[in-house]
Amino acid sequence: MKIIVTGSLGHIGKPLTQELVQKGHDVTVISSNPEKQAEIEALGATAAIGSLEDTAFLTETFTGADAVYSMVPPNNYFNHDFDLIAYYIRLGNNYAQAIKDSGVKRLVNLSTIGAHLEKGSGILVGAHNVAKILDQLPEEVSITHMRPTSFYYNLYGYTDMIKNAGVIAANYGADDLIPWVSPIDIAAAVAEELTTPFTGRKIRYVGSEELTGNEVAKILGEAIGKPDLKWILISDEEALNGLTSIGMNPKIAAGLVEMYGALHTGLLSEDYFRNRPVMGKVKMTDFAKEFALAFKQN
Repeated sequence: MKIIVTGSLGHIGKPLTQELVQKGHDVTVISSNPEKQAEIEALGATAAIGSLEDTAFLTETFTGADAVYSMVPPNNYFNHDFDLIAYYIRLGNNYAQAIKDSGVKRLVNLSTIGAHLEKGSGILVGAHNVAKILDQLPEEVSITHMRPTSFYYNLYGYTDMIKNAGVIAANYGADDLIPWVSPIDIAAAVAEELTTPFTGRKIRYVGSEELTGNEVAKILGEAIGKPDLKWILISDEEALNGLTSIGMNPKIAAGLVEMYGALHTGLLSEDYFRNRPVMGKVKMTDFAKEFALAFKQN
């Protein structure tokens, strides 16, 4: 199969590309960074260097492909002029136009837990909007919306807090049961969707392990030599003040706080728990080894 992978060689893109190439597929990886070309080609894939903001480039790259993996890359949350939701909508429209104009009939879109919500999910409404845009494509375009849960690697964001305050403090966690996921497990699920015959529209959740915040703190604490590490619950206001105090875009900070608050109340994960997936292979204890290495190096 000829498959297009967006998102360059990120946390999901790299293991996804490796798996698809190993299985004999013709893979093209889109990256906006020309410096990534050699690394992409070293994996046995073709590099397409260009911008997701360029619909003509996307259309040209998608043309002739059997399947496309779409995702909205991270952006700068500290840019106070950046409109995150508008960015999601813009790329969603670009993908939809390129899929339509190129004639691609199979799309696997990276969405998120909570994407079923029209409001109350904070920044995740961006992914909700992308899914709505893509679902307006003609019926002959078969689509899987991947809904991963909370990424393990987001826990790196608490490194400085653990070092300086000796705790993980957030407006979610503690006793809350949180579904976590490894990008490696996401990549495996995406690869399966891209290469398995399917017609229609569907949603697929991806998770690796369900743990409370306290259980996560215990696993990470033991890995970094702080066995008494605790995860404490703070108010939305405290969480917001913490994000804005380090210079984050206030609107995005408010969106993150609302998102985590929805995880705390259960709103975010309600549909996930009704459609629980089979858990992936990578567990928190596996991630904790990587976390410990990074913790000790920084």
